[in-house]
Amino acid sequence: MLIKKHHSVTSMEYDAYGGLCDRAWVEIDLAALAHNVCQLKSLLSPKTALMAVVKADAYGHGAIAVAQTVLQSGASLLGVATVPEGIELREAGIKAPILILGATYTPEQIKAIAEWQLQPTLCNFKQALVFAETLEAISLCQPVPVHLKLDTGMSRLGPAWQQAEQFVQLVHRLPKLQIASIYSHLATAESIDQTVMRQQQTRFESAIASIKSTGLPLPHLHLANSAATLTDPALHYNTVRVGLAIYGLYPAPHLQSKINLKPVLQVKARVAQVKTIPPGTGVSYGHQFISDRELCLAVVGIGYADGVPRNLSNKMTVLIRGKRVPQIGAITMDQLMLDVSNIPNLQPGEVVTLLGQEGDEKISADDWATQLNTISWEILCGFKHRLPRVAVN
Repeated sequence: MLIKKHHSVTSMEYDAYGGLCDRAWVEIDLAALAHNVCQLKSLLSPKTALMAVVKADAYGHGAIAVAQTVLQSGASLLGVATVPEGIELREAGIKAPILILGATYTPEQIKAIAEWQLQPTLCNFKQALVFAETLEAISLCQPVPVHLKLDTGMSRLGPAWQQAEQFVQLVHRLPKLQIASIYSHLATAESIDQTVMRQQQTRFESAIASIKSTGLPLPHLHLANSAATLTDPALHYNTVRVGLAIYGLYPAPHLQSKINLKPVLQVKARVAQVKTIPPGTGVSYGHQFISDRELCLAVVGIGYADGVPRNLSNKMTVLIRGKRVPQIGAITMDQLMLDVSNIPNLQPGEVVTLLGQEGDEKISADDWATQLNTISWEILCGFKHRLPRVAVN
């Protein structure tokens, strides 16, 4: 029996189909996920809903299992990036509201949104007109809840915040569209310097005031991402959109004191072969590493095609039996090599932890991101689907 592409296998399935997971896998701690949702909910007023952002296969954690768990734990709605991501959740039986955060334009996308009861983001005047025209042509189509996005300083989707009044009035007049919320996205919420974030907040408030002046009823409002949710309740409005924090990582070090988050994801692999190499032996492509002594080398069945960045070659460490072990030589597509000279009698089949914790030692996505001068979001999203997701509690 094959494990499906997006299916998070249970511990029982992992035992039964261990042969499929023997090379490398991603462990997803659903109890940690539920804990993180509860921690985040503790920051919110009873009137503020939590939207769990599960786009990009829930940041590489497995969208279906994550969506089910966060909804059971107190999230009220879900955010995805694309129509297919929303359809995947609907096909899995998830009935909660699903907001498509990305732009959708084509008649095919619009029809699918109506059919699968998804909620789109409208980000310009022309798109709103196309939506209304397409939906009017669908017989028996109920009004579709839409979310209007304003650009307050991200310079991405949405009309400029000064156009909020005209945008809302247009959508309000169009048939088959029901305004569910108005929102914007913060560009620098994780920064210690709050100048830009507060400027965006002021612009958002100004846009809301201009809409109020029309006499139209205000829909739900949302502005806060993970960082803003941890920073200030004044940014929470009716809903917060939380991605990274759901998965147990902090958007910035200075926010770590706000709540206690637990990392949800661990990446593990198995030793495929152990060998001794003499001094002066080159290891892997390009011989970027040449042994300066006799050493014990382990080959591990995971590589850059699985999401281990090749630029970590000769820089990263892993955990074996709770000890740090250096990676050596160029990381290859399907395998990497370790200097395991400090691990006595290592055997093929033993588990290697690339990201995660063993005893007192821990390696996080933040550690990799720091080494690569990138962000933890990119690390998490990089783990490919050929690594089975194994749900653990």
